[in-house]
Amino acid sequence: MAMAKIKKGDTVVVLAGKDKGKSGEVTAVMPKDSKVVVSGVNVAVRHRKPSQANPQGGLDRFEAPLHISNVALADPKSGKATRVRVETRDGKKVRVAVKSGETING
Repeated sequence: MAMAKIKKGDTVVVLAGKDKGKSGEVTAVMPKDSKVVVSGVNVAVRHRKPSQANPQGGLDRFEAPLHISNVALADPKSGKATRVRVETRDGKKVRVAVKSGETING
C-alpha cells in the first residue's frame, strides 16, 4: 500500500457520496483500513435505547469514516480539490499542491 498523502489536521474536499463537495478537517486517519474521519462530513445516526449509562436514550450522531479515495486535499489558495506531489525543498520532503504549486503545511 502506498503512503497516504493525507494527514490529521489537513483540510480536505469530499469527491464522492452524499456529502460530495463539502469540506472539513481530518480528525483521524486509519492507514490500515485506508479510511479518514472528516469533521462535519458523513454524519451517521444511531438510535440508542435507554440504559444505565445513558438513561435518556435518544439519537447518537457521529462522523463515520470515509474511504481515502473519496477525499482530496484542498488547495491552500483556492480551497478546491487538488492532487499532491512530494518534492524535496531545502533538504526536506514537503507536500506540494499540483494546481497552485503551494506547499501544504504538515
